Amino acid sequence: MSGFELTIFDCDGVLVDSEIIAAKVESKLLNEAGYPISVEEMGERFAGMTWKNILLSVEKEIDIPLSASLLDKSETLLDQRLAREVKIIEGVSFALARIEGPRCICSNSSVHRLDSMLTKVGLKEQFAPNIFSAKELGPDRVKPKPDIYLHALSQMGVAAKKAVVVEDSVHGVHAARDAGIRVIGFTGASHTYPSHADRLTDAGAETVISRMVDLPAVIAAMESWSGLA
Repeated sequence: MSGFELTIFDCDGVLVDSEIIAAKVESKLLNEAGYPISVEEMGERFAGMTWKNILLSVEKEIDIPLSASLLDKSETLLDQRLAREVKIIEGVSFALARIEGPRCICSNSSVHRLDSMLTKVGLKEQFAPNIFSAKELGPDRVKPKPDIYLHALSQMGVAAKKAVVVEDSVHGVHAARDAGIRVIGFTGASHTYPSHADRLTDAGAETVISRMVDLPAVIAAMESWSGLA
């Protein structure tokens, strides 16, 4: 096969417009716990991070332990809202129909949540069984660590230089780059912010798109630039 042999997608904020829902739920809980933060700031600072790691980061900043009940409370509230509200990112179906070769998902979300969201928006069959959750590898192996991307490469039997990743978060870009994979940044979800594209580029994304319909052409161009086509 010429070109890339594997296209890897993050899920939240790339395939489904879920990051904005998470930001609303989590900002409300943090505000109620005495840590003022806007929905916009949640997206800018913490998109791509697990709720547990967000809480640990906030605890370190304010030097005050947050209630352990916030962990379960967020999971419950977020699962309820995602089941009702999550939608597919515009242009995803167009892009998937035009990108050839194997594909998979690498996400920090749990298997249960991935199954629920992908089923709701009609994408599960487009990727199953190649849907990988970093949480399944262990609580200390989520992005920005590269483990989930290395796992996917191993499972799919593809070398890093023959794969490309689509990511919307700085943490995800760092994870993919540390795994040796080239990255396309994406800023087309509802949680995007003014400096989003610049931050993805600074983290290591080779290029950034804001419309998923542009993805097939950008992948083709990257193959051409590197002599893969």
